[in-house]
Amino acid sequence: MKAIVATACALALGGCMQELSEFNREPHLSQIGAGLTSARAPLPVGTPAGRASPPSFNSIYSHYSEDLFRDTRAMRVGDVVTVKISINDKAKLDNNTNRSRNASANFGLDFLAGFSKVTNPISANVNSDISSDSSARGRGQIDRSEEVNLSVAAVVTELLPNGNLVISGSQEIRVNYDIRVLNIAGIVRPRDISGGNTISYDKIAEARIAYGGRGRNMEIQQPGWGQQVYDRAMPF
Repeated sequence: MKAIVATACALALGGCMQELSEFNREPHLSQIGAGLTSARAPLPVGTPAGRASPPSFNSIYSHYSEDLFRDTRAMRVGDVVTVKISINDKAKLDNNTNRSRNASANFGLDFLAGFSKVTNPISANVNSDISSDSSARGRGQIDRSEEVNLSVAAVVTELLPNGNLVISGSQEIRVNYDIRVLNIAGIVRPRDISGGNTISYDKIAEARIAYGGRGRNMEIQQPGWGQQVYDRAMPF
């Protein structure tokens, strides 16, 4: 029994090590470049293969040189592009489902078995009633409104064979004991990048945008780990 209690205490303290390290301290910011190491799933087999680099046309002109008439756009690994996020989504859904089913069955069986040598014949009577009722009712309602307006700089992490760019970026801002975290990743076409080296979030394919935070307020908003374990373990 003592071994079980000691093991449980060790596991509980191990789960609190991260919180204890930041006890009475502000949460630490991530290291620079930590958001550029996220792995991605392999691309489909049907991805068209293009030239790795454009031709130089046998001149001293470089395709990657600065343009005299507009700002340089991101086109190589390591270049920076500004992503403008302007989300104003509103959704309201109300679903109501009712289902009921009634079934009944009645049957009876009467038979007479008589034998010539038996004075009183044998008779039997069997009656049976079967009924079943089933009903279900469900309702779901969603009323959501989201508005996010901000900009974040992302870095080109990969150049795909067809010329598209894989970008990834993150931004962290710490205010007192809380950190606001913004992560963005996806695939963009160079032609969608404007002359000011900016791109709208709705032009990013496979976009992954995460807006949240960590710190004291985040810990207060979440239930305790004991309550979370209880909610996971209880089947009802």
